[in-house]
Amino acid sequence: MKRLSNPIRVHLLLLLCAFAAPLRAHAHVGSKDVYEQVDAGPYKLFVTIRTPIVIPGVASVEARSSGATVKSIRITPLPITGEASKHPPTSDPMTNSTADPAFFTGSIWMMASGSWQVRFEVVGDAGDQIVSVPVPAVALSTLKMQHGLGITLGILGLFLIVSMAGIVAAAVRDARLEPGAIPSPNRRRRAILATAGSLVVMALLIWGGAAWWNVEAASYALDVYHPMALTPALSGNTLDLNLQSYDGGKERSFRSNKDFLPDHGHLMHLYAIREPEMDAVFHLHPVLASAGDFRIALPAMPAGTYKLYGDIVHANGFPETLVSTITVPADMPGGPLGPDDAKGSPQPLSQGQLGNSYKLPDGYMIVWDRPSTISANTAYAFRFHLLDANGKPATDVEPYMGMAGHAAFVKTDGAVFAHTHPEGSAAMAALMLANGSNEWSASDNHTVMNMDMGSDSAPISSTVQFPYGFPSPGRYRIFIQMKHSATIETGAFDVTVP
Repeated sequence: MKRLSNPIRVHLLLLLCAFAAPLRAHAHVGSKDVYEQVDAGPYKLFVTIRTPIVIPGVASVEARSSGATVKSIRITPLPITGEASKHPPTSDPMTNSTADPAFFTGSIWMMASGSWQVRFEVVGDAGDQIVSVPVPAVALSTLKMQHGLGITLGILGLFLIVSMAGIVAAAVRDARLEPGAIPSPNRRRRAILATAGSLVVMALLIWGGAAWWNVEAASYALDVYHPMALTPALSGNTLDLNLQSYDGGKERSFRSNKDFLPDHGHLMHLYAIREPEMDAVFHLHPVLASAGDFRIALPAMPAGTYKLYGDIVHANGFPETLVSTITVPADMPGGPLGPDDAKGSPQPLSQGQLGNSYKLPDGYMIVWDRPSTISANTAYAFRFHLLDANGKPATDVEPYMGMAGHAAFVKTDGAVFAHTHPEGSAAMAALMLANGSNEWSASDNHTVMNMDMGSDSAPISSTVQFPYGFPSPGRYRIFIQMKHSATIETGAFDVTVP
């Protein structure tokens, strides 16, 4: 893309960016912060990274430790891949809370957009350990000048212009006069003309500065994150999802439609949620039919309009959630669910809020240990339990795509969507890249990451936790998926965040 070269295109681009800003998202939709539970040897860290909305910008980092005693933590931002990942900058120390020795805070500069990681150097009683948390760093908007500051600068600018014009007038009128002499009418006329000329010159300078500023602003707007375009096409029950590469005109903003990493064994995790009642949800896994074209034979689905959220991870660890909609007709033929696919049919939103327990079709139940208070922008470890038909903790729990469970936090107006796991909100593929994992295995004709939870005979807890923080007030529906005895269950819970 060539740099914009005229004021009309500049203003059109700025206007487009202003309207598009609310739709932007990266790893999730409307949920930019990272919540992750990581193990650094014997140390356990609950990490919260609040990413900036502009790049360069400052990210705030919080870490709560458990397990072995932690004495100090240092943090470093660096890319996940590429030559720069081999040359980290000097690390910064985190500050230990005097009131809570297990709580650390710090901040780091994110200097460029892309797939980054925050490296934690942990020092404690059990020795030194290093662990990394992936962070997608993107500019989500441009910052507007504060209204009060703009008025102040405008008044100061007007004062400088008037002062400069006065200086020019005085110089032309009085510079060559003897002390005490009175300017002649000719000198007065020349002073007036000089004042007018200086105002014209300063007006031209201001216009040129404004034009330069607009061009620079438009250039920066090209760095503001725009998701790859996702175009669905439904024929019978075959759904094709066409992804177009994104080229923002700069190398670091380019994202390919054929460089995807498998995450939990699949190149795409697709959630389809029926609108507006959110009374049907499907967690599906389209396969890559050709470059940029994902395809799946849809199962039987109730007719209606579905919001689609497609999670992908690029080769450099950068995750994206692509959003679109489809309309499923009443006569659509449906096939069976895939081995890792899941569905749920919670009550419609209009019938009231779901409670802290959700009865499953086979008599099992998922129970939520709902916190007594929930607020926006606060990190939580939300805990859920799978109970059997007798109300006891289930003893037949199995891994679901290598995890004890999967969760989706969805705002009822569609403004927020976050597909998370017991480790946290980061994509597992990116987490493994950030920590230098080379565990790969071949399966289903493509490469998948090995996410072994341990021996097949090892029991899996019926309790699962999901680190997350609601990004804004409003009503949310939470979908929880766990597996037992080859059955994938989907529970649903509602919460209103004040």
